[in-house]
Amino acid sequence: MIKQAKEKSMNYKILFLDIDGTILKPDHTYTSSTKEAIKQVQQQGLLVFLCTGRPLHEVNDLAHELGVDAYIGYNGSYAVYQDTPLVNEPMKRNTLEEFLSIASKHQHELVCYTTKKNYFTSLSSPATKDFIEVFQLKQNEKLTDDSLDHILGASIMNVSPEQVQWYEAIEEDIHLSGVNVNGVSNCYDIIRDSVNKGETVKKVLDHLQLYKEQAIAFGDGMNDKEMLQTVGEGFIMENGDPQLFPYAKHQTTSVDNSGIFNGLKKLGLVK
Repeated sequence: MIKQAKEKSMNYKILFLDIDGTILKPDHTYTSSTKEAIKQVQQQGLLVFLCTGRPLHEVNDLAHELGVDAYIGYNGSYAVYQDTPLVNEPMKRNTLEEFLSIASKHQHELVCYTTKKNYFTSLSSPATKDFIEVFQLKQNEKLTDDSLDHILGASIMNVSPEQVQWYEAIEEDIHLSGVNVNGVSNCYDIIRDSVNKGETVKKVLDHLQLYKEQAIAFGDGMNDKEMLQTVGEGFIMENGDPQLFPYAKHQTTSVDNSGIFNGLKKLGLVK
């Protein structure tokens, strides 16, 4: 179990940052203040993790630009620290097969992620093309039966809100989380209650022997809910999903308006 501090520690040691809507603006760029904030906290000894629903093979360039080399990807299914996997939790094959069966009957599309590729049920549907364009995905292939044993995370496209329950009924451990990104609608990440950003943050903190009070996190979507509840200082971006606000300790400015910098400034960590 993670150590429980008796009193709140102001000795912050680690920072977890969501990417889309938190680091990256809708135009796929980030503010100079975001890079500066990361640099300043690293100079003070804080370890910075990118913590995203994205596949890690699609964030290498961004991580290099920001000077970050620790990751939680696939909404918590895979974590890497010092080039060593700390978490590796593929999805169940039979669960994916049931999702695919429902999707096929109702013209829904899935994208399933492995450590190397993004596998789509269709590469030509409008929903898929929009998704690829919005997230600027590069390693895209058609989903094959062989790949189902190695899927770390998945998203469903073209699903109306009332259809979400069809997928959530498949397994008690699963819920769908709406993707909070401009240009994407009726799209949901598949989140496992036992494997998510929050559960993996707990494992990272335990591995590093850190208290939750020494951890900070920033997010904007419902897939960040568990993460924001797991750290001592959880920030929601002003542009965040309204449903997420009750789960964050702090609110900061939007991704377009130096949200990460201003949040860390509130804690006295940047200037």
